[in-house]
Amino acid sequence: MRPAVLTCLVAIGALCAPQASAGTKVLVQTRTYDVTGSSGAALIEAMDSKGPKHGFMTHAIAQTAYTVDWDIDAGQDKGFCKLRRANGTLNLFYTFPRMASPATPGLKKRWNQFFAGVRAHEETHGRIAREMMRVTERSITGLRVADDPYCYKTRREARQRIQAAYAEYEAKQIAFDAYEHRDGGHVERLVAALMGKP
Repeated sequence: MRPAVLTCLVAIGALCAPQASAGTKVLVQTRTYDVTGSSGAALIEAMDSKGPKHGFMTHAIAQTAYTVDWDIDAGQDKGFCKLRRANGTLNLFYTFPRMASPATPGLKKRWNQFFAGVRAHEETHGRIAREMMRVTERSITGLRVADDPYCYKTRREARQRIQAAYAEYEAKQIAFDAYEHRDGGHVERLVAALMGKP
C-alpha cells in the first residue's frame, strides 16, 4: 500500500541562464512497529490491529508512502522561456512490522520468509516511485517555449508533464497492488505460509 503526495515549486527567473540542469534525489526513512504472538495467526492479528492505517477502518501489514517535490526555475534565453533547473526530491517512507516476542525456531523461520516477501513487495513500490522520478525528469529537462515572456506557458507545461507522469505511475502502483493482493496472490500466500498453512 502506498499513499503519495505530489507538490511542485516553480520559480521564475528573468535573467538568461545556462543549459537546464536536472537532478533528483531520494531520501528514505524506515519505521517499524512491534508485534507479538506465539503463533503465525497471533502475529497476523497483531498486524491487523497495529499496522499502518489503510483507509478508515483497516490496517496494512506494511506500507510505502512517499512525497514528491519539484523545484523548478525558468527564465528567458534568446527569445524562449527555458527551464534552467528541475530538481526533484522523492521522500520514501517504509513502515514494517517487527516481531518483538520470543519465537520457536519454526515460527522464526516462517517469520523471516514472510518478512522477506513483505519487504520485497514494499521495495517494489519504492522502485516504481523512483522510476516515476526518472521519467518525470526526462520529460521536463530541456523544456523551452517560444513567445512566453513571463514563462507562464513554460511553467504550466512543466506542471502538466509532472502530473502526467505522476498519473501514469500511480496507475502502475495501483495495478501492482491489485495483482499482489488478488485472491491466491503473493500477499495471501505469504500470510498463509506464516500461519503454517500449506
